[in-house]
Amino acid sequence: MNVRLITSFGFAVFRLSTPLVFAALSAAICEKAGLFNMAAESMMLWGALIGVIVSGATHSAFVGFLAAMAAGAVTGILIWVATVKGKADLMLAQIAINLASSGGTIFLLFALTGEKSNSAVAIKSLALPKINIPGISAIPVIGKILSGQNILTYGAVVAAIIMSIFIFRSKTGHHIRAVGENPHAAESVGISVPKVYFLAWTIAGILGGIGGAFMSMGYLTSFTKDMVAGRGYIGLCASSMVGGSPIGAMLCALIFGVADAVSNQLQLTNAPADLVLMMPYIVTIVVLVLLSVIKHSRANRRMKAKS
Repeated sequence: MNVRLITSFGFAVFRLSTPLVFAALSAAICEKAGLFNMAAESMMLWGALIGVIVSGATHSAFVGFLAAMAAGAVTGILIWVATVKGKADLMLAQIAINLASSGGTIFLLFALTGEKSNSAVAIKSLALPKINIPGISAIPVIGKILSGQNILTYGAVVAAIIMSIFIFRSKTGHHIRAVGENPHAAESVGISVPKVYFLAWTIAGILGGIGGAFMSMGYLTSFTKDMVAGRGYIGLCASSMVGGSPIGAMLCALIFGVADAVSNQLQLTNAPADLVLMMPYIVTIVVLVLLSVIKHSRANRRMKAKS
């Protein structure tokens, strides 16, 4: 029983961490560009809904997945248009799009299907495949944890590695970090700040859309009302904890995935249901408070050392 519990818990950690990793990477690329991505929640919501709709219409999980990426990208581009072209306040624009997306996804679902909470009855969406890794799947315990996951779970690890190489090794990545550190100085040497912002929001949207596709075509096979459930904000916290490092953001997302998995396990016990459902968000708040205390303590020590 202990071995079965360990394997099921470990499997759940990686599965539940997958959308958090994509949300964290979405926030990370924006953070490196000097932006604050509160809208990963909206990117994931639209990706989840559009992925299901297109998958059901085309009978292709792959086409649905591409549509989810496009939906997330469009969401990111809308933020760019509102804030760069329209000169709207970044925070207010993202709050507005988050509120609009929460109701807008349900409105679109109702307009297309007549359903207001779940697409399962009206739309027969396909699921993205699970992959059994040759060799690893035969290893006791570890094989059952690492093998048989959804393709996007492995894709999350690949995405973190690619993002790290892109940000720290490519010329475009250097431009993004230059703008994030000082946009005026970057512009003075010929870097187009609006173009960098456009690229950052587009990539962030694509990553958010992939996270949403996992929610509705991997974790589940349907879209439900507000199914992202704050994972975009948790991903933002994971990115902020490590200063936008893609690999660090992925590892922090795994920590929150552990809290989510523990919450799921506790639902099988007599623990108060409301308290159990709060656990991932309580852990997020506690971690942020601890991080703030540590940063404040380090800043005080530096001030004392200088004086």
